[in-house]
Amino acid sequence: MLWIFLLVCLQPCYLESARILALFPIPSPSHYFFALPYLKSLASEGHEIISVSPYPLKEPIKNIYEVPVLEVFENFNEILEFVKTPKTTWQSSDFINEYTLNLTKSVLNNEGVRREVLSPKSPRFDLIIMDLWRMDALCGLAAYLEVPIIGMAPYGTDWKIDELVGNISPISYLQSPSSHFHNLETYGGRLSHFVERSISWINYKWRHVEKQKALYKKYFPNIANKHTLAETSRNFALVLVNQHFTLAPPRPYVPNMIEVGGMHVDPDPKPLPNELEAFIQGAGDAGVIYFSLGTNVKSKSLSEDRRKLLLNTFAHLPQRVLWKFEDEQLPGKPPNVFISKWFPQQDVLAHPQVRLFITHGGLLSTIESIHHAKPMLGLPCFFDQFRNMEHVHRMGLGLILNLKEMTAEDFNSTIVRLLTEKSFEVMAKITGARYRDKPMKPLETAIWWTHYVLRHNGAAHMRVAGRELDFFIYHSLDVLTTFFLAFFVTLSIFAFSMIKALRKCYQFKNKKNILKKKFV
Repeated sequence: MLWIFLLVCLQPCYLESARILALFPIPSPSHYFFALPYLKSLASEGHEIISVSPYPLKEPIKNIYEVPVLEVFENFNEILEFVKTPKTTWQSSDFINEYTLNLTKSVLNNEGVRREVLSPKSPRFDLIIMDLWRMDALCGLAAYLEVPIIGMAPYGTDWKIDELVGNISPISYLQSPSSHFHNLETYGGRLSHFVERSISWINYKWRHVEKQKALYKKYFPNIANKHTLAETSRNFALVLVNQHFTLAPPRPYVPNMIEVGGMHVDPDPKPLPNELEAFIQGAGDAGVIYFSLGTNVKSKSLSEDRRKLLLNTFAHLPQRVLWKFEDEQLPGKPPNVFISKWFPQQDVLAHPQVRLFITHGGLLSTIESIHHAKPMLGLPCFFDQFRNMEHVHRMGLGLILNLKEMTAEDFNSTIVRLLTEKSFEVMAKITGARYRDKPMKPLETAIWWTHYVLRHNGAAHMRVAGRELDFFIYHSLDVLTTFFLAFFVTLSIFAFSMIKALRKCYQFKNKKNILKKKFV
């Protein structure tokens, strides 16, 4: 027993349970439900999770304690209304940055957060795990609680997240999520991407950084006197990125950015409800099409014209259709269409009878479709959905249509093409096999690295120095300026010497001509 006790005490990987603060206040289900399996897994290993989220659990889970922030829903419809009409890059950046600022205020003013987190009487935390979406002031919690912080990027990384950890993100071949897709293989695409990225960067740096700083100083005055917001927000121990090189163009990462794309995917699909299974089996060899626009865009809110187009097209297909529709009744629904407010999406996509996924192109849905090797018809609506579906198209996994502008002929012919051309099915199977071929499951990877951070007191040794550099030093603009000035000075000296030499030559020539005239 003594030997066992000594062995356990000397074991470097020995880890006690931790008290973890999970901050997921974004009122978009995909952000929280991407992280939920991860939080559940940590709780199952004995860690205590204090979850700050607007989404209550359907049933209690051991070791997960909730702090609801339901007030964040108050203005969420503004985003959905905002994205319905085209906006400039400046307008979009301005709106999102202002929205996240107000969201941060809501979290810090929440009574439960002030009682369970900010109160000096609350028990000590060991770690913070937070959603990354331009809520810089919330990073002050890490310094206030004196604990390491792990960031989660549910839609993959972007220029702002890369900046937090000093990650390499060349704009020449990597595009941040946006409502526009730029073909970076062309000069015009790179130029438009450069302009869009610059506008987004300038909007945040010039208009919103000071607002985040003011919020940081208001709620963490003692910390702000010691550390600037830039120092605090660039102190992430780890960033878990919902990405994989089969889901988007391959890209570099610094050591403390870890790909865990598909962490939310359940590797063991469950049997479908009897009624749903019977409907699918009744499709026979023709198979089934699954149609969902996700959680933020409601099918019931589609215009009468769009709804009629969808219904007429589905009615003339030999396949049966599962349609995520948010009302009990759908007027004009043909018999080959099954509607439900909710489907067990992963279990549906895992079914061998499902032949095609018509999707809005959200990253979670895209990953699930690739995992289960299903071709996709993308109907992207906003933000990263356009980039996701463009990658799907370029990889030969599916096709894209504009939901607002497509005709009945476009919709029907595209569905037929995806179901009849075998190349889409073959490519879906190849890509699915590539995606699933990993040394560790994404969830296991996330848990291992989380424990690594806890074991090594924040793992500061993994952080690159680049995260602390300002824009000019990071891009060596100070050094380049030195060379430019040296070149300019050298050129000036050379030009001055040439001018002086030419002037002497001119003066000598004039003098010579004058002497010549006198001689004559």
